[in-house]
Amino acid sequence: MALTKPRIVALVQVTVAAGYYLGMVSGGSGRLLWHTLLGSTLVAAGTNALNQVHEADVDALMQRTRHRPIPAGRLSRRAASAFAWAVGLAGVLYLLLVVSATVAALAAGTLVSYVFLYTPLKRRTSLATLVGAVPGALPVVGGWAAARGSLGTGAWILFALLFLWQLPHFFALAWIYREDYASAGLKMVGRGDAVGHRTFRQATGYAAALFSVALLPAVAGMAGNLYGLGALALSSWMFWAAASAAQHPSIPSARRLFRVSVAYLPGILLLMMADKLP
Repeated sequence: MALTKPRIVALVQVTVAAGYYLGMVSGGSGRLLWHTLLGSTLVAAGTNALNQVHEADVDALMQRTRHRPIPAGRLSRRAASAFAWAVGLAGVLYLLLVVSATVAALAAGTLVSYVFLYTPLKRRTSLATLVGAVPGALPVVGGWAAARGSLGTGAWILFALLFLWQLPHFFALAWIYREDYASAGLKMVGRGDAVGHRTFRQATGYAAALFSVALLPAVAGMAGNLYGLGALALSSWMFWAAASAAQHPSIPSARRLFRVSVAYLPGILLLMMADKLP
């Protein structure tokens, strides 16, 4: 269970369900949603487990991760790898057979890009965070595709929203744990930025971009005026938290930005779902 990173799996389940609801044209099928969630959960669990297999040596060097199953010696890398591949591939196959080829392809893309692009790039460049935001934003697209049967403008608006949301969120986390990451040789955002101005200026830029993208569902007819007002308020809050951290970088301001980002995502998705237009 610890190998699958349950909190991240839960976030995937939330975004898949939100994407499914927002993609429904009329009625929708509870059974199809269940199948989509089950397959997506298996893929997310396998992806997270493979990430721990590939980063076991790095995890052993960091205070925050050294008690994970593999570096702590509770599980062998071989057993973890077998479990991870079995679960991940079972999820992709399940989605292919029961939901659709499009959703299965999106799930497979999530696994491949996270494990074979984002994970190794963390050792080479801070741009890995941008790459990692792609698989993080694909589950909501998978939910939409499962409900709608195809992709479209709405799916890519949701992708952009999730992609941009992750950046201030992870920039804050990376700066807080910058010394831990550096000790393990990971070139994350925040590395070499002891003061924090550079990291949080970037976070502010992405928060500004998120501000614009968050209003697109109202412009595109996906949601109504209530959503538009709520998105304006939530995005202003996120921008303020990022800009404040850029002006006065500190661990408390970074933690505040992280907490605001944690509240932002369920808030924006719930607003969109509550004010979804036919």
